[in-house]
Amino acid sequence: MNRNETLSDADAAAYVEEVVRRAGSSFYWGMRRLPGNKRRAMYAVYAFCREVDDLADGDATVEEKIAGLGLWRGDIERLYGGHPRNPVTQALSGPVEEFGLGKEDFRAVIDGMEMDASDSLRIADMDELTLYCDRVACAVGRLSVRVFGLDEDTGRALAFAQGQALQLTNILRDIEEDARRDRLYIPRDLLASYGITEDGLPAILSHPAFPKVCEILAGVAANHFARADELASGCDAEQIRPAVMMMEIYRAIFLRLKRRGWQDLSTPVGLGKLHKLWLAFRYGVL
Repeated sequence: MNRNETLSDADAAAYVEEVVRRAGSSFYWGMRRLPGNKRRAMYAVYAFCREVDDLADGDATVEEKIAGLGLWRGDIERLYGGHPRNPVTQALSGPVEEFGLGKEDFRAVIDGMEMDASDSLRIADMDELTLYCDRVACAVGRLSVRVFGLDEDTGRALAFAQGQALQLTNILRDIEEDARRDRLYIPRDLLASYGITEDGLPAILSHPAFPKVCEILAGVAANHFARADELASGCDAEQIRPAVMMMEIYRAIFLRLKRRGWQDLSTPVGLGKLHKLWLAFRYGVL
């Protein structure tokens, strides 16, 4: 579909739902339980994130990716100016008005995708890693908790804790895959504190101290999971069911990573379809 094609509201809603369904995300089952207006809002938020993420991770040149993300920046400006012109921003128009979704959070997601769009990526320090995770994960959480209806302080705190936990899990799971694309999200300052000063990724990943660095990041992720649990326990369970479902899926992956350890990064860690479906049913349906 032409990204500038104008559709009816119903067709735009159907378009973003199809994007979510095609993605095959277990989150789909959690979103389906939401009331109609919240479900449509989350489909639209997810579709936006999916499309900019696919652009950043695609096969286009860096220049083409940056240009494409620039077009999305324009689309977000037009959305908040009351003139959305593609199916995703059309589908977001109602939710932006109804739930007060913040323009700065959509901008943050695009900022994060621009970091990912480069041919090579290194993270300087923990502050930069926290910022990266905030852009690609916590910003999505901030949009989501507004749709869920959480109060501002609790919602922002939960979005931060859960977003950091989930994105650090992604980073720890995908170390070897990212390295093949010349990307390393583990901060240089943390590596250096364990005597890892090599520039080449093979040398960094094979360094005897590298598993200890991974364990440090895993500890940071565990603290964020614990904080997210604490915050979620004070929320209405039905209200945040999709967030809890996603957190439990990632927690299961995180615990498998911990059991595998960091000595053999070539051993893949993930969840089978049946396990994901069970978690989706357990936390998204029951």
